[in-house]
Amino acid sequence: MAAAIGARNTAFDGRTAGAGAESAAVGARTAAAAARSAGAGVRTGEAGAPGGSLLFEAGGRTYRAMDVRSALGTDFGRLPVVLRLLAENTLRNSGPEESARTVGNLAAWLERRTSEEELEFRPQRVLMHDTTSTPALVDIAAMRDSLAEAGADPAVLNPMLRVDVSIDHSLAVEEYGRADAAPRNLAVEYRRNQERYRFLKWAAQSMETVHINPPGTGIMHTINLEQLATVVSVADDGEGPASWATAAPDMMIGTDSHTPMVNGLGVLGWGVGGLEAQTVMLGMPITLRIPDVVGVKLTGALPPGATASDLALTVTQQLRRLGVSGEFVEFFGPGVSTLTVGQRAVVANMAPEYGATTGYFPIDERVLDYLRETGRDEARCGLVEAYAKAAGFWFDPAAEPNYTQVLRIDLASVELRAAGPRRPQDLRSLAGIPAALADEGRQLTAASRDLPAFPVALAAITSCTNTTDPRLLVAAGLMARKARALGLQVPPWVKTSLAPGSPAAASYLRRSGLLEDLGSLGFDIVGFGCTTCIGNSGPLSAPVKANLEAGSVRPVAVLSGNRNFPGRVHPDLDLGFIMSPPLVVAFALAGRADVDLTTHEFAAAASGSRPAGRPARLSDLLPSEQEIDAAWAAGHDAQDFSRDFELAVRNPLWSRLQAPEGTRFPWDEASTILRRPPFASTDQGSQLGRYVAHPLLVLGDDITTDHISPASGIPADSLVADFLVERGEDRGDLNVFASRRGNWEVMLRGAFHSKTVDNRLGADLGVRLPVAHTVHAPSGDVMPLWEAAERYRGEGESVVIVAGERYGTGSSRDWAAKVQRLLGVRAVVAGSFERIHRSNLVGMGILPLVAPAAVLPRLQGLRPGDRLEVDAAEGALRPRADIAVVLHTADGGREAFTARAAVETELDVKLLHDGGVIPSLLRSTIEAAR
Repeated sequence: MAAAIGARNTAFDGRTAGAGAESAAVGARTAAAAARSAGAGVRTGEAGAPGGSLLFEAGGRTYRAMDVRSALGTDFGRLPVVLRLLAENTLRNSGPEESARTVGNLAAWLERRTSEEELEFRPQRVLMHDTTSTPALVDIAAMRDSLAEAGADPAVLNPMLRVDVSIDHSLAVEEYGRADAAPRNLAVEYRRNQERYRFLKWAAQSMETVHINPPGTGIMHTINLEQLATVVSVADDGEGPASWATAAPDMMIGTDSHTPMVNGLGVLGWGVGGLEAQTVMLGMPITLRIPDVVGVKLTGALPPGATASDLALTVTQQLRRLGVSGEFVEFFGPGVSTLTVGQRAVVANMAPEYGATTGYFPIDERVLDYLRETGRDEARCGLVEAYAKAAGFWFDPAAEPNYTQVLRIDLASVELRAAGPRRPQDLRSLAGIPAALADEGRQLTAASRDLPAFPVALAAITSCTNTTDPRLLVAAGLMARKARALGLQVPPWVKTSLAPGSPAAASYLRRSGLLEDLGSLGFDIVGFGCTTCIGNSGPLSAPVKANLEAGSVRPVAVLSGNRNFPGRVHPDLDLGFIMSPPLVVAFALAGRADVDLTTHEFAAAASGSRPAGRPARLSDLLPSEQEIDAAWAAGHDAQDFSRDFELAVRNPLWSRLQAPEGTRFPWDEASTILRRPPFASTDQGSQLGRYVAHPLLVLGDDITTDHISPASGIPADSLVADFLVERGEDRGDLNVFASRRGNWEVMLRGAFHSKTVDNRLGADLGVRLPVAHTVHAPSGDVMPLWEAAERYRGEGESVVIVAGERYGTGSSRDWAAKVQRLLGVRAVVAGSFERIHRSNLVGMGILPLVAPAAVLPRLQGLRPGDRLEVDAAEGALRPRADIAVVLHTADGGREAFTARAAVETELDVKLLHDGGVIPSLLRSTIEAAR
């Protein structure tokens, strides 16, 4: 099995021999000089040391590492740090021929600042959350069945590197505004998800490299920063006279698009789809084109009052304006040194929102500070510093590597901001929010007597984005303290919640007295997980729900998250603003979103014998930097991070769960949670070829993975609900779509189940098609998508999907591609694709095609009866190949154009030939077993 799926021997010996003697000699001199000036104690080319490695000392021990600087020579310092790290990974895991090719390709990259060449990346670990790990592990369980049925040993299918699963995406805000909200919500979570959690426990027991972090231990990205990330990994190889320990950069991938949050700690990692993660877990490398790298030069320092949240939103707007789409982003310049790791992590987290693969901050003193603040020992800090300096990865604020493009941001220009009301890149000044909402009021059919037109329905301090920076939580707590002292209260229609990323937050907030202040305004801790930001916001308050149904209000969500796409945080809300935690508190106090907080007066109502207080302004509530420093110092204890995490891990609710045993999982055909998926078999063949296809859907711009495969609550009045109720489920307690990603039948029926998805095939009917419906062209019948897809399949007809720009933005959700394969979609023709979704489509054997800008408006006007002829012959497909397409209109017209295959690598081509990731892996494994 190991041979079949490409396991590599990663020993250093001889791996850089092909890099070129002259380049190595120059690089060695450069490395030696740099080491002497840094006092790092680096030794290169030492007798007895393996070829291509360097030796350095830390804590009285000698370590060896890949000598990338020698391999790359004078090019090393000119390359962005992210490319140096990718070079280290490739050289460490490659033979001489591939190493030489990588060195040459990077030299060529410097000449053009771009490249079409590929390299292989092998991360050391994979991080998943429960609603992405469930379908991935369900696939592996089903693949084991297929192996057994083919006569192979199912046990050979086992992840070959460490997989950490964080159960953090299933917590819903059912209880709030009470001190015991967290344990009550946790109990509901366990009740609703027991079957799925038992499955995850089975996976950990039957797959030795899978490790589970139970519910309540925190958000995956915070766990990554505080618990899992080592910054530098060490392996004792037992080779050589001194039994050297091998040091290398901690590099990883995650099945969540916000995995780059760990980039704030100097760890290179990014988000991938669950399908791509499966290939990595089973031993295959990630093959990627050497990326373009956008450098963001930071100068100055954040002014008083401006937060990391405001910086992140500013970066998001400016990089989207620049047109970033899949590039690596690296921050450099003297301003970087002014930011803490907490602040950097907020900015890095939003990489997918600004269109990037990464948002990388190199290793420096701030990284060491963070390691100490979160309880890592001095030996770890010393190793990180010694390695980064010896290997050439230590940050130099004066350095200016060569980048593909450079964006400059003066930190002093950052102000209090919010983004919305529908996209994270739509930056607003606080004064500009009322104007952004003005046109939205025209949709109201009546006026509410007891609520404002734009009531704040959800005020959520949520998500890893901002709660991982303790200073942002402290600032929110101090604002609550000031509001409490002034007698201010949150209106009863506002649903408030605080869901920190780390259990340690409860300790430092309690120790500083701020937990009580937050609770006085209803911001009690509701749990430690991804709640509102992922759509697990629970029901709206009764007044908001009643007025919404009456058409008299346009409710708004305010959250300290990273996404505000319509329907994401709640299926009934299409307006939302992203902002810092203290501003969430401020809007909760205002109770309405259509206010200018810079001039708004917060009035305290009379209560009992206490008269109404004087009106307060935002300036009266915002804490100073000195107040934040003092409160953090009073609350912080470095031991909280490990101690509170360990306490959460030992939750008896988890330990009492009983999981099945055995190599193969015992499926229950009556289950509405877990079913063996039909695509996890060798029966799935290539969908390439020449064919004429009906458009199943015709869509506009910015169709997100939330639109394609929602994660939020299953509407009780939906066809999906009917399907579940027919199988014994309670219509009033159906949980969220994300909880049923182990059941392909539920997910198929939930495809494109969003009120905001407009299938333009209904335009000729003069009405908007119902949710998740389409027109079956031959008959003219309007029917659910999955039924139409089944009818087309029975008639022997092919189907495609047509969409606009940025198709597949949002979460790295493999089900967004899986449902399209289940619907029989052979190709998606769009104006552009978001990176991870493009990869997931390929992973499911679906061809992504980029339509020319001049043709796109015509395609988005397709009507029932129009068809697309696609010429994608298997033998002709190449990365970025031209694909001939002909539009045949229902009235007999014909229009030819050329689309570009959004196929980036030769591995993509192979997967499309094989029908996708899963059949490709299965066939190679079965062949190896024969």
